[in-house]
Amino acid sequence: MDSYDTTRIIVSICLLGISFIFVLARIFKKRGRFSAHFVTSVAIFAALSTILYIVPIFNFSLPIFPAFLSIHFDEIPAFIAGFAYGPWAGFFVIIIKTIIKLPMTSTLCVGELADLIYSAAFVIPGCIIYRKLHNFKGALLGLFSGFIIQLVVSSFFTTFVMLDFYMFVMGFSYDMLLSMCQAVNPLINNLSWPFLLYVALPFNALKDLMVIVLTIILYKGLHTIIDKLALRVNKN
Repeated sequence: MDSYDTTRIIVSICLLGISFIFVLARIFKKRGRFSAHFVTSVAIFAALSTILYIVPIFNFSLPIFPAFLSIHFDEIPAFIAGFAYGPWAGFFVIIIKTIIKLPMTSTLCVGELADLIYSAAFVIPGCIIYRKLHNFKGALLGLFSGFIIQLVVSSFFTTFVMLDFYMFVMGFSYDMLLSMCQAVNPLINNLSWPFLLYVALPFNALKDLMVIVLTIILYKGLHTIIDKLALRVNKN
């Protein structure tokens, strides 16, 4: 399969996923659980998050980390949605983009499960804080609080839970995965604390800081609109 066919398949799945989002939006609207504006906005942000999560050009690996770890920025739309419409909006964006990604999984859903947990640990605390303090200071406090929580959750959960699960599901041996890590850093002599210190912790710290910087840049450009939407949501 050439790159053109791969791109066409990805675009088709993205379009199907966006259609799925709007079907869900109509269902929620009919049941009256959320306003039409809320549902439509979440659908738009979920579509953006899905594109950032799925399209290869927005995902990349770094040579200083094992190849099975990749940088992606799908949490940025979730943060913006959560700042504007509350934590539920950010959570729905995370859930929807994960569901859409599942048919294209290359890790038998292990990677998607990990991304779901880590994104929730990152986005939801930040959005809760911003809902209480809806200004730039609140955005910064929320982002860096989410950063600390996600860093702890992702580093320990990856090292002591997800690696074993990944090896079991994918059929990788311990030595095989260890050799992949040692290829980029010989100091990793086992998949416990050395992996946490030299892979999980720095990788997640770097990825999260990139997300934070880009989110702040977008927030600075959209903060007036976001603050007005957040105030309106808090009043309802």
